[in-house]
Amino acid sequence: MKKFFALSRTSHGILDIANPGFIALLWLGAFPSWQIILISIFTAFAGYTAIYALNDLVGIIVDKEKFSGGINAGYSVEASDMRYPLAQNILSYSSGWLWFAGWFAVALVGAYYLNPAIVFILIAAAILEVIYCLLLKVTYLRTLVSGLVKSSGPIAAIFVVDSAPAPALVLLILAWVFFWEIGGQNIPADWNDTVEDKRVNAKTIPIHFGTQKAGLMVVATLGITVVVSMFLPNASPLTLGWPYLLASSIAGFFLLLKPGYQLSQSHEGRNAAALFDKASYYPLAQLTIITVFVLASQFLG
Repeated sequence: MKKFFALSRTSHGILDIANPGFIALLWLGAFPSWQIILISIFTAFAGYTAIYALNDLVGIIVDKEKFSGGINAGYSVEASDMRYPLAQNILSYSSGWLWFAGWFAVALVGAYYLNPAIVFILIAAAILEVIYCLLLKVTYLRTLVSGLVKSSGPIAAIFVVDSAPAPALVLLILAWVFFWEIGGQNIPADWNDTVEDKRVNAKTIPIHFGTQKAGLMVVATLGITVVVSMFLPNASPLTLGWPYLLASSIAGFFLLLKPGYQLSQSHEGRNAAALFDKASYYPLAQLTIITVFVLASQFLG
């Protein structure tokens, strides 16, 4: 099973589940029923497992070319000798598709149970992921598609707890995830893969603009992420005052702004990987913070 979990980058996918969990708690201001929580977690796990596998399935030819000289070190959140198992020929292509199809089917069933609207979000995420992979040699603007793909999980979480959410607040959540993904995940990941990407003439922000401008983009997008996070309490029925904003800001500083600034100054790949790792824990930090405030509101309210 290790090679299948490596295909789906499961250690990273589990961290990603914190993002929809945070948004659901923030939006509802309370814990859903335990049945909804369990089904949501399983559905989210299935969805992330399928979409991450789809990335490698669509990009298998390019990945084999990229990593012909060996697999790079990667990041601590998904470090494994089995990274890119399809490109390393340790997992068959047909097995990968069966793995994807099984988990995607489970995700579709769970999504339909939670809210049929989520089915369309899930399908859109899969289509966008394919587009993202196909644009590798076409344009660096593919990073925008990545932001939309990663936003799909938190947006789906809104529809789990609210069948008719306010569009303006949905866009607020989308913006927050969108800029976090670009500055904290996508650009650092491409930065770490610069040597490999140059082998295939990939179009990425670090390659197209150079490390100096890419570093400025990282700082700008992560700065926007932290600023937008200050407005997230508007999406919650809870009264989240300065203690929440302070906690959220501290998480943003240590997990996004500080490592982002360090990368922009050093331009070193190891700092890109460090930023990727720390930014991956940012949603988990936000989930922990909102959980504390939800519990406090229930016990004190």
